[in-house]
Amino acid sequence: MLREKACLMDAEDVSRALKRMAYEILEKNHGLEALILVGIQRRGVHLAQRLAAMIAQEGHVLPATGELDITLYRDDLTLLHEHPLVRRTYIPGGVNQRNIFLVDDVIYTGRTIRAALDAVVDLGRPACVRLAVLIDRGQRELPIQPDIVGKCIPTSKIEVVEVQVEELDGKDGVVLSERCE
Repeated sequence: MLREKACLMDAEDVSRALKRMAYEILEKNHGLEALILVGIQRRGVHLAQRLAAMIAQEGHVLPATGELDITLYRDDLTLLHEHPLVRRTYIPGGVNQRNIFLVDDVIYTGRTIRAALDAVVDLGRPACVRLAVLIDRGQRELPIQPDIVGKCIPTSKIEVVEVQVEELDGKDGVVLSERCE
């Protein structure tokens, strides 16, 4: 059971962070021809689409976006569900020789990103893979660091950071909760 502790970001804060992240993606990727923003299912997909739209609003070509499901690559798959729900993976044009920006809502231990890297490499050989996350909680278990971060929010292991997106949750925001016994 979770008990909400605080609202860490409201819709305006999320929008501002994403806009800054879009600028950073442009700076780190010279030219948009080979760029593809790949959202990790579920919330990462919506964040990647928003980042692409923000890049296009700045007068650039709309970057390609894709969706990546990592369910079968997780190292805790058997601990989560008896019958896991596998979602869509779709990367228009494939990954070969592309500049991949993986997009996710939260990075914590690094295990989700490790699974995403395994999934991407199974699809081909990208020119490079970078990582953009809205929230960095710290406390990695694996040596994985994001290239672009919306906001760093140090947390304890009993805390949960929930990113809410309009497309799935009806509103944008970031909420900090605590596990209750």
